[in-house]
Amino acid sequence: MLPSVIDAVAALREMWTPPFRAVAAKILGLTLALVVMAAAAAHAWLSGLVTIPSPWLGMVVTILEGLGLAVAGIFLVAPMSALVAGFFIDDLAGLVERDIDPARAPGRALPIGSALWLSVRFALLSLAVMIVALALLLVPGINALAFLGANAYLSGRQYFEFAALRFRSPEETRAMRNAHAGTIFAAGLWIALFLSVPILNLLTPLFATALMVRVHKRLALRQILRPR
Repeated sequence: MLPSVIDAVAALREMWTPPFRAVAAKILGLTLALVVMAAAAAHAWLSGLVTIPSPWLGMVVTILEGLGLAVAGIFLVAPMSALVAGFFIDDLAGLVERDIDPARAPGRALPIGSALWLSVRFALLSLAVMIVALALLLVPGINALAFLGANAYLSGRQYFEFAALRFRSPEETRAMRNAHAGTIFAAGLWIALFLSVPILNLLTPLFATALMVRVHKRLALRQILRPR
């Protein structure tokens, strides 16, 4: 557990460096634009469904709609930010790799098609998880655990793949992920906790990438040093 704490602290520090801040501005701008467009589309759809007979009732419906969209927005941040991050994930990973080991060449960038497919797949999986978590909001004791557990698994797996595929084939990445599932899940818990903080969770791709690049490097070194 201690290595994941060290990696998480290092990832948090790196998030506020100038190169990361530049990428953060792009991710934030695009993610917020997607959230606003989704909210506008939802508002237009709901307005077409309901006819308000009085101004007073209209005000109540507007307040409830706003609260509903706010809650939905919190749950949609993960899939939307993951989708946007697909355009910048290799830039972020390269920054972390050079920071960790400046003497070693950084990994190879994923083909744009592969990076976007990974992002779309993760976004769809995250959306499904968020829908289930939203349905469990009224179940005390289960909702928070379900949210953290599902996001720890999904986020840990996804961002580890992003980091590992820069150095390994899909088959090698899968084998490494399976061999160190517990370590990756523990690191994924930090991502899930980060994701649970409103507003800050918009920066999840930055934190997750900085964390999982370090986790992959640590596991790769462990494999090299392991007695045969």
